[in-house]
Amino acid sequence: MALVAISMVAIIAMAAWSIDLVTLYLARQEAQRAADAGALAAARVISVSGITGTTDPDTDPTYWTSICGPDGTATHAALAVAGQNSVSGAIGTVTVNYATIGNNGKASPNPDCSTLNTVFAINPLVIVQVKISVPTFFSRTWSYRSESVSASATAEAFNPSHSNSQSNGAPAGVVTPVQPRCVKPWMVPNLDPVNLGSFVSTIDGAISNAGIRVAGAGAGTVGETFTLFADCNGTAIPCAPITGTPPPPPPVPSANVVFTGVTASVPNLEYWPGQILGSAVAVPSCATAGGGGVPAYEAAVAGCDRSTVYQCGVLSSTSASPNAIDLSENPAGGTGDTANALACSLTGQTSVPLSGQDTLDTSSYPFTIRAGDSNLLKIPKNTPITASNQIVSLPIYDNSLGWDFDGTSVSQVTIVGFLQAFVNDVDSNGNISVTVLNVAGCGNGSTGTPNPAVTGSSPVPVRLITAQ
Repeated sequence: MALVAISMVAIIAMAAWSIDLVTLYLARQEAQRAADAGALAAARVISVSGITGTTDPDTDPTYWTSICGPDGTATHAALAVAGQNSVSGAIGTVTVNYATIGNNGKASPNPDCSTLNTVFAINPLVIVQVKISVPTFFSRTWSYRSESVSASATAEAFNPSHSNSQSNGAPAGVVTPVQPRCVKPWMVPNLDPVNLGSFVSTIDGAISNAGIRVAGAGAGTVGETFTLFADCNGTAIPCAPITGTPPPPPPVPSANVVFTGVTASVPNLEYWPGQILGSAVAVPSCATAGGGGVPAYEAAVAGCDRSTVYQCGVLSSTSASPNAIDLSENPAGGTGDTANALACSLTGQTSVPLSGQDTLDTSSYPFTIRAGDSNLLKIPKNTPITASNQIVSLPIYDNSLGWDFDGTSVSQVTIVGFLQAFVNDVDSNGNISVTVLNVAGCGNGSTGTPNPAVTGSSPVPVRLITAQ
């Protein structure tokens, strides 16, 4: 009995180590997954909100607070997503903070990002910590009834428009570019038709008109609405550039330019069909390239151009697979490839104008997307949603190297940024009404040597920086 009593101490100790420690280890993993999910959710809200299209929290503190303040949408997203991930069957305590890229989220985290400086606007970091007390089993023998488990994660909204060499410590002339996936092949010139200037600077990649328009008021690019139309005569195959009055293109666009044969309302901006390098995949309800006989361009608009790498900040003349405009494609008109693809992928319809599509409310900030009657996920009408097929990313090409394209072959272009926009509608002539959600430039210009690109589904992608 004495030996049994003595051995029981060792047996209980081994059980404590083998069972309780494993329980705590698994709880730690669950807490880490919860923290990771919460941080990425908050970073995504920052990315799609357009807030990185402003200068910094000091100039727009109200807007920044509404996104990443103590009661901001990014904070609520982190709390909600992290809280959906239970730890040992319970919900832990979730803390959300924000920090600048300089301290990598480890020094002076702040629950209100609007009090942070300009450095925070370069690459916003969100820090999520999950903490919980986990009950033990055998360790209670030594009065250890519970142990505290915690995990922390830091996610970043990578904003190339501010990530020049002076800001991120990279060698002078080095670009840290982005490569958004599933970009719509609408090549738009670096011309802002509302502010009558450029979208981004080709020198340092900065947004030319930083700021947010609410209810149409303001001078910023984010929130402005204009019409996209194909710079192709709708009856000509291949693409035959249209003519304009005054003759296109003026060095600086005019909000009153009227193009012959185009009924697009002003302000407007022309686009060219991009060249698809490989295959594209449409959404399941739409015919796909190959089996359905649909051109790769139309499949890319309806779904995802997964093969073409849109290389931000890479000179077309120095690239092994340069981005180009494909003049053998004519997407114009109400029955053109662009209109057909958008009708199918956005509302499941066969023709334009659209009906029952999702809507974007820009009357207050943050902007709100609401589901329409024809939402493909069958979400009830007017339900606020954070994702929609109507959110698209478009490549911006350097029009200073050439604007008008002629002939039947491809014309190489250099991409200097990306435009993220919300498709409001497509009219019976195939013209697309869009509202700008964000703009991203190519770091410190298109002439530098690129670093490995940051990839994502948005021009302002998110990534997990640390997990601890």
